[in-house]
Amino acid sequence: MNFTVIQVLSEMFSYTFLVRAVLVGFLVSLCASLLGVSLVLKRYSMIGDGLSHVGFGALAIATAANLAPLTVSIPIVVMAAFLLLRLSENARIKGDSAIALISTGALAIGVVVISMTTGMNTDVCNYLFGSILAMSKSDVYLSILLSVVVLSLFILCYHKIFAVTFDETFAKATGTKTGLYNMLIAFLTAVTIVLGMRMMGALLISALIIFPALTSMRVCKRFKTVTLCSALVSVVCFLVGVVISYSYATPTGASVVMVNIAAFLVFWGSNGVLVRLRKR
Repeated sequence: MNFTVIQVLSEMFSYTFLVRAVLVGFLVSLCASLLGVSLVLKRYSMIGDGLSHVGFGALAIATAANLAPLTVSIPIVVMAAFLLLRLSENARIKGDSAIALISTGALAIGVVVISMTTGMNTDVCNYLFGSILAMSKSDVYLSILLSVVVLSLFILCYHKIFAVTFDETFAKATGTKTGLYNMLIAFLTAVTIVLGMRMMGALLISALIIFPALTSMRVCKRFKTVTLCSALVSVVCFLVGVVISYSYATPTGASVVMVNIAAFLVFWGSNGVLVRLRKR
């Protein structure tokens, strides 16, 4: 069994495109898991789903105009993230309504643009469901650069993000610029969503944000331990998902999500066992 796993891994990493894709996926999984803890605790976890639909619309426009997908998508999705933040602060439009408003509109625009240009071809399926082969060499280099930027900003602003996540009112009273750090979280989330869409797909990328955080919260209680555990779970699930995808020729995004679901169930069951043991 060990020999088989080692054999599969050595065979996988003999392909240069797979090495690049796994490296990008590793970094994106790490970014998504770190941001996911804050988003889940702020009850704003579905922002990933909304922004991924915006990303799909942006990718459709980029494809129709024969432009570089990432360079078009990133600024559009970042602007959508800021708009969602503004709309959610408006008392008349709640957070979930704002996400539904933006995501459905962007998805409709994407479908219309595609139907009028290229049609529902393989590229569209790759954007919706993800493909490990969809990333060009330039996309990989840009993804690595932006992932490092996201991780660096998160680490540098960790304490402020922690304060804004747990008690925004208190953080504001102590002089923290909560609006600025909320915008930072929105910006980092938008960039991470766009980077992960090519591999995970528009319909599955939000799973990278939600599942690792929820899984870690089954057994960890402190913000720091939840964040670290979430990062570890996300990275391991991604790597296992890629190996399964390669071995059984299953879609990469779906394979990663299925492994995340399995991890969530394992942690949930472990938590139940721990609770029973403490009661005895």
